[in-house]
Amino acid sequence: MSFKKLVLAIVGFVLIAVVTGAVFGFAGIKDIGQVITKVVKEESRNSISGRNGSDGPILVVKIDDTPAAHPQVGLEDADVVYIEQVEGGLTRLAAVFSSKIPDVIGPVRSARISDIELLEQFGRVAFAYSGAQSKLLPVIAEANLENLGAQRQGRDIYANDLARMAPTAMMLQAKTLMSKVAEQGSAIAISKNIGWNFGDIPETGTVISSVKVSWPASSYDIAWSQLEKRWLLSNRGLPDLAASGIHLGPTTFVIQLVSITPSEYFDKVGGVTPFSATVGSGKGFILRDGLAIAALWNRPTAEVGTSWTLPTGEEILFAPGQIWVALTDKQPVFTPVSTSNIADALTKGSK
Repeated sequence: MSFKKLVLAIVGFVLIAVVTGAVFGFAGIKDIGQVITKVVKEESRNSISGRNGSDGPILVVKIDDTPAAHPQVGLEDADVVYIEQVEGGLTRLAAVFSSKIPDVIGPVRSARISDIELLEQFGRVAFAYSGAQSKLLPVIAEANLENLGAQRQGRDIYANDLARMAPTAMMLQAKTLMSKVAEQGSAIAISKNIGWNFGDIPETGTVISSVKVSWPASSYDIAWSQLEKRWLLSNRGLPDLAASGIHLGPTTFVIQLVSITPSEYFDKVGGVTPFSATVGSGKGFILRDGLAIAALWNRPTAEVGTSWTLPTGEEILFAPGQIWVALTDKQPVFTPVSTSNIADALTKGSK
């Protein structure tokens, strides 16, 4: 059952119950609106992630993903986290926040050319980053992004954590930034559906215990936790813990196989910046409820969202909750559940 149908069913049930109670003297008709409003409010979910919470202005923050940057701050509150390849085969994150804006996010790092195409599907987002190559800065300024880089803000917005060492020390005062943006009246996109929808567990897929996703100089291991009903992440072989102590991990993990090619940009030491193409179509995998589902992705233009379907054309529904998307050109390596445990895993996953 879809979320919208579930809410309608709940509201219908409450309406019948309240009206019946009013007829028999148990409740007043004036209470109906209050009850329905309370039910809908309690069940409201963010359109991007399906997490509990309302839709709000979108903030995207570039976050360092090297070993020195861990533990990262605020990632557990992101609606979507993209893993992108950067120079030297390392990875960097683009974290999308809407349902909740944490106080602090970081360590913040610089923008890359892939971000512009990737983020256009969300609309004009508030874009926070530590800086960029001089050749890229005017491109960012012309893009459909609210340019909120550190070079444009004061130390009340971006400041180094004295317990960390540069260049993995810069932290964003996210709530302060978004309050400032609101006061200035900047037109920031509000979260909305961007291509995927949420619903019950599909009747297809392969039961797995874990999967490894790799880049030339980085890797993630994603392991299904039946206890927590989500995928727990390990980065370069170590548990991926946030600064809060929370073990990071989404309910839906997306492996999006993309074309990664050299761009015209270079970092300060001459490393070629790769470009990950997220417009077009391709293959990938949707991981949810302990299953790996072979999938096709499609995004015809930069302005529209990314849809995910089975080869038959049937839409693949995501599990409500945080989403991580790995943009890679390397095939993942799956670890299947042993045959004796498959039936048990499927049974437990459907509860």
